[in-house]
Amino acid sequence: MILKNLITVIAFTALLFATSAFIHQNKEQKTTQHTTSETNGFAVLELFTSEGCSSCPPADELMGKIEKEYHGEPVYLLSYHVDYWNRLGWKDRFSTVENSQRQQQYSRILNSQVYTPQLVVNGKREFVGSDENSIKNAIQEGLFNAKKNNVELSANVSQDKINIQYKTSTSDPKSTLLVNLIEKHSSTQVGKGENEGRHLHHWQIVHQQNQVSLGKQQEGTTTFRLPEGFSPENWEVIAFIQNVKTGEISGSAKTAFK
Repeated sequence: MILKNLITVIAFTALLFATSAFIHQNKEQKTTQHTTSETNGFAVLELFTSEGCSSCPPADELMGKIEKEYHGEPVYLLSYHVDYWNRLGWKDRFSTVENSQRQQQYSRILNSQVYTPQLVVNGKREFVGSDENSIKNAIQEGLFNAKKNNVELSANVSQDKINIQYKTSTSDPKSTLLVNLIEKHSSTQVGKGENEGRHLHHWQIVHQQNQVSLGKQQEGTTTFRLPEGFSPENWEVIAFIQNVKTGEISGSAKTAFK
């Protein structure tokens, strides 16, 4: 009889622990879901990189990693391939003088050096592009603290051009809407320079960027030329609102092709 009562007590105690654990786990899940739903910010990451720079491949790979880890969240990735490495033995086929000029603009605004790999978050803070911990901390800060102006986008292909319809919630004359045509992933076999012999992978490559003044209109259409070998599933459009003087980004969005 004593043994039977002891077994009953043990079984009852185990049931209490199991019930308590289930309730605790359920509370944690609800807390996590609530926290996620409270995320009203965003993070725009702009990487300045080059196929001619031996320090850049880890930063490029980090972009791919972040793209996967933050899939579905308001984290927007853009890789600008600069052209000033081209004179050192290897011409980066994705590089443009406009990308280099954009980096120089950040150098003036943020009072920073021009180097690769460099990554700028929300137009306000810059990091070495392979500094994963600092970059992820900045992403989290942006997701929970950034003030967000609304941006709406849609994209379609018409013959030899791409049409982007946009609409924003601000008409601030000090701000510009930057609309970017992005190739999600590509790779290159490098034949010369610091990365000679390496097969490099790139994510979120900026091919074209249009600037729209928001002081005149809050909605409209802008166009891109259709890239050679264009395949809709490997391309997207990212747009963000940026203060011309401070560099601060106040809203962003992306869209796939219809």
